[in-house]
Amino acid sequence: MKLRPEMTSDALTRLKRARGQLNAVIDMMEDGQDCREALTQLAAVSKAVDRAGYKIIASGMRHCNTAREKGEAPEMTEEELEKLFLALA
Repeated sequence: MKLRPEMTSDALTRLKRARGQLNAVIDMMEDGQDCREALTQLAAVSKAVDRAGYKIIASGMRHCNTAREKGEAPEMTEEELEKLFLALA
């Protein structure tokens, strides 16, 4: 399934925010700052990336469900979507 802007805008926003946080963590490490703050930020990056993935999966599920409701063949099967979801879990 191709990533479409209407399916990924929320995920993209989260990923851009995570990129900024990750850059901050790298700077903290390079500057020798406190590990607690760096790890807190790293945890936030991880959570943001995970949530972006779940947003993409949820959008894909909605997209495929809409296709089924219209009598069209979805781009991915439920099994393929489930496998992707479980890869994130």
